[in-house]
Formats: sequence, C-alpha cells, structure tokens
Amino acid sequence: MQLRTATLVWSAAGLLAVGAATGLCAPALLQSSAVPAAASASATASDPSRDAPSQPIPLTTAPNYRAIVARNQAAVVGITTAGPMNTSSAQEFFGNPSDGNPLGQFFRGLPMPRPHGVQHAQGSGFLISADGLVLTNAHVVDGAKEVTVKLSDHREFKAKVLGADRSSDIAVLKIDAHDLPTVHIGDSDQLAVGDYVLAIGEPFGLEETATAGIVSAKGRSLPGDGYVPFIQTDAAVNPGNSGGPLFDATGAVVGINAQIYSNSGGYQGVSFAIPINLAVQIKDQIVKTGKVAHSRLGVEVQTLDQSLADSFKLKSPTGALVAKVVPDSAAAQAGVKVGDVILKFNGNPVLDAGQLSARVGVAAPGDKASLEIWRDGKPISLTAIIGNAAKAVSADESPDASAPARLGLALRPLNPEERRQAGVAGGLIVEDAQGRAAEAGIQPGDVVLSVDGTPVQSVEQLRNMVQEHSKQIALLIQRGDLRLFVPVTLG
Repeated sequence: MQLRTATLVWSAAGLLAVGAATGLCAPALLQSSAVPAAASASATASDPSRDAPSQPIPLTTAPNYRAIVARNQAAVVGITTAGPMNTSSAQEFFGNPSDGNPLGQFFRGLPMPRPHGVQHAQGSGFLISADGLVLTNAHVVDGAKEVTVKLSDHREFKAKVLGADRSSDIAVLKIDAHDLPTVHIGDSDQLAVGDYVLAIGEPFGLEETATAGIVSAKGRSLPGDGYVPFIQTDAAVNPGNSGGPLFDATGAVVGINAQIYSNSGGYQGVSFAIPINLAVQIKDQIVKTGKVAHSRLGVEVQTLDQSLADSFKLKSPTGALVAKVVPDSAAAQAGVKVGDVILKFNGNPVLDAGQLSARVGVAAPGDKASLEIWRDGKPISLTAIIGNAAKAVSADESPDASAPARLGLALRPLNPEERRQAGVAGGLIVEDAQGRAAEAGIQPGDVVLSVDGTPVQSVEQLRNMVQEHSKQIALLIQRGDLRLFVPVTLG
C-alpha cells in the first residue's frame, strides 16, 4: 500500500510540474476536460498536425527460437586445443612491480621465456560444409599443437588448421568426416539495430547453450581491431562461446561470436560478433591459398573532435584526419596529403578513423577505390589503387617453408621515417608474429635488428641467414627504447 501511495504522489507531482511549465494551473487542467466539442473541432482545424496523428509502430512476433535451435544445434561444434603454456609477459613471469617484486620493473614490456608446460583451451565453431569445414575464431586455435572438434552426437575428430588470420580473427578447420549437418549462411549486411539474434555455443564447456538478444549496434571499431566492423549484441556470450555462430530471426548465420566487453571477465551485457560476410571472404582465401591478403591504403588517421573540425573548417567532426602518409603507398600515389580529412570511401561515409580502417579492410588488394577528401576548406575527389598489407599468414610452418613463415613472422623493412623515429639505421618491423617467434615473446611492432649479431636489412637477407640454421637463432629486437636478444627455436 505504501508503494502505491508513493507512486501516486510522484505521478501527481509530475502532472502539476507539466502544468506549471506550460502556464496552466490545476483548475485550468480540470476545466480543459469540459471544452465544448465545437471548440475542440476549431482547435483541430487550426492545427493541421492533429489531422494526421503519428501511427504506432506495429507489433511483431518474436522468432521461433525453438525451431532455430532444433535446426542448427547439430551443426554447432565444440573445440578443444592443447598447446604451449601462454605466459609471455614479464608481469606474469616475474611478477608485477606493484606486487612488491623488485625484479618486475626491469622486465616490464620485454619478451621473456615461457615456462614449459601444456595448456588446454575451449571454444566453439560451426560446420559450413558436409565434408567437414569448420569456421571458428583464430584466437581459439592460436598456438595450438593439437585441435579436437566434438560434434553434438559426441563424436570427436582431430582437426587440421587450414589457415588462421589474426587480423580478422577467423580460422578454418577441416575434419575427416562426411554427410555432416551444416548451417545456412545469411547476409550480415541486411542486419539492422534492433533485429533479433540468437547465439549457440559452449560457454564454460556447457554444450549446446543458446542465448538470445538483439543487435545493439553495427560497425563497431574496437581498440586494436580497427579492421573488423563488429556487430554489437546483448546476447549473452561467455568464455567458450568464442567462434560460435550468431543467428538472425530466420535461422541464418550472420556473425561469429568473438569478444565481450567486461570488467569482470564474464558477460556484462555487451558482446561483439564478426560479420559473416567478412568471415566468408577470409574463409574463401584460406581454402584457396592457405593464406590471407589484406588491403592497405597507407595512412595513419585519427578521429576528429569539434576543435579539430573547427580548425579544418568542417561543419561537424566526422571523417578520418590523415596524420601520416606512408611513402610509395596507395594513398601517396593517389595524392593524399597529411592534413586531409577522408570523408567517403567508395561512396560510403566515413564517420571516424575506425570506420575507415574497416572499409579499407574489406576491400581487396588491387581494387580501385574512390576517396572524397576535405582539403583547404573544400571537397576533392581522388582515386587510389588499394595495396597489399603484406600480412598474409600461412598455415604451413614446416622446415621447408620460407624463413619468415618458418619463424612465424610477417616482416617488412622500415621506411625512412620509421628508422628516424626508432633511431636505427636499418632493420625489419614485425607486422605479425605467431608460431615459434610468438612463443619466444616477439610481438607485432618489434624491430628485428640483427640475426646472431649480424645486422639485417632485408627480408631476403633474413631468409638466407635463417636457412643456414637448423635448431636455434638469436634475434636482436628493439621495442621502444629497449633492446634484447631473443632466442627462437626453429625445430
């Protein structure tokens, strides 16, 4: 009874507050109910907007979640992996300085040797062909020496990793089986905010778990993942869901569950999925060639705020502000300059820096792209031939592979500006690291300066030097202002 009284009190207070704000008092509000019909009709005639009241949005029925699960759960698989223990950070290995460990401050940011051991991980995936092709996240199988796929009927198969692409976080597996159930691939471009979605996976190893929600946003750019225009949902996703499918209301796969935003490590209402259209593009490249070629425009960009927009005479803070143009890149050849603001890419608006990265990322190397640029207070149009990001990662790391693949590194020479900033005369910058090099602690952004004490200037030189070794090699790497020799076992 007390709750009802309080509710009525607040309701009355709200009504009186509205009346006061519009210049009416309580008696006037009461009298308004007695206005003659003729007066009401006159008011309607004088206010044309009353002739066409806004129509309520029609109600729709919820999807048949039971049917979606029944149709697809047999095509959703569990994935378990076994690989070297992943404890490369100095804080994990030597302790954090804030914990009182006196050694921690000397090892912050350096690649350290990993303790021996095997760790096991779990994830999800789904069958896209009756002969055993499986889609999942690259981070699910990252560093794995053994991958096992478990079907809904509890059969287990050893899986071969056909290829894994870290930039998009997509991996393709193959198991030796036939006549398997498969999902139906949908069109993620047709999704809209508010659409129903359903996720199926194995959170915490709990098989065939279904959770539902809606699309909360599209085209999300996350720190470190500017290439992927994520689908944000509120469908519950937890550890073990990674790599599982996200279905739309028709039961078609529109995304691959990949990440959550969390302060606790568990689900807190914000999940992210990789659009299936992007995943299929990556899958096709992996199946065809075993590697992925990403596109590259060759600019460093930042998002504008209102102050920057005012400085560049823009009406609103939208677009990607060019802070650096890489020499001889696609952008440089097209005539892009530092200080330009990229407003559109292939006719599609660019709202911020992350969106430009996503739009360039889904293009193919060699494609012709139209750019709308804001320069000197007016728009201009440019055309660029998209370059290759040289981040292709092969699944083959056999001893007969090339030196970079044998090490697990994707490398390129530093340009003059990068050499100046790093304070070095030469070297190779690491664009991607996995396999042997990642196990040793080498990370993207590191600069390889020498091999066994001999300065290295080109990828070809590194290849020749690695081929002369059979077991181990020592790479001198620079990370920021720190240098360290890192031993890498070649196997």
